[in-house]
Amino acid sequence: MSDKSMTVDEVVGRLRSGMTLGIGGWGSRRKPMALVRALLRSEITDLTVVAYGGPDVGLLAAAGRIRRLVAPFVTLDSVPLEPHYRAARERAAFALTEYDEAMFMWGLHAAANRLPFLPVRAGLGSDVMRVNPELRTVTSPYADGEELVAVPALRLDAALVHLNRADRLGNAQYLGPDPYFDDLFCEAADAAYVSCEQLVETAELAKGGPPQSLLISRHCVTGVVETPNGAHFTSCAPDYGRDEAFQKLYASTPWPEFSARFLSGAGEHDYQQAVRAWQEEQQ
Repeated sequence: MSDKSMTVDEVVGRLRSGMTLGIGGWGSRRKPMALVRALLRSEITDLTVVAYGGPDVGLLAAAGRIRRLVAPFVTLDSVPLEPHYRAARERAAFALTEYDEAMFMWGLHAAANRLPFLPVRAGLGSDVMRVNPELRTVTSPYADGEELVAVPALRLDAALVHLNRADRLGNAQYLGPDPYFDDLFCEAADAAYVSCEQLVETAELAKGGPPQSLLISRHCVTGVVETPNGAHFTSCAPDYGRDEAFQKLYASTPWPEFSARFLSGAGEHDYQQAVRAWQEEQQ
């Protein structure tokens, strides 16, 4: 079996401008932030980003890396609307395809199953159809003749997700309260990269939680990266909660100032060190 362990920079080295990139997690919860920060250190741009959006989208939007966003929302949870995303939208920095949460999920399901679309009821009778005029409906071929929304597959060139534990083969485990559809992101992508808090031996995964916590199987993973604290400042329960104080700083600081202080270093170590220095200042 193949050792799929990589570094964050090796992952980003496999990405290209113009890709459709799926980012797992939900809002400001268990986002692959170390991989997003590595992406910001690259020259990659013109991305179509597919995400249940949080600060991952905010960072990429503020840095001008997004061409189109496909999302049901972009939130910091405790801050309802991600402010850097909002600022980018207000200046029309990128196009937006906004789906209902269920439509978004079924778009991932369609891609994971290599289907062109899946029929759903979500979106009917709502403004989702008005703001997405490219959406089509289909009629059931059976006796009911029901009209349904044909949600197109959200096919991804690459996916980035963050979980609590993984082995070097690409099997990955979440230990918190919710899988956040990270398995669907990986299955919907041509290449999937998993960052994790800790790399462990395969046998250790079985000891960490119930069988259903073994969310991601190696067959759909291209690379795995050990990145302790790699979801910061989002939560990665039970390893750590959201860094609300730092998130408040992020949300209230002009982008050039935040980027210069926390994102201008040569690597993830510099980011973590800058965060620790700021935390010490608050004591």
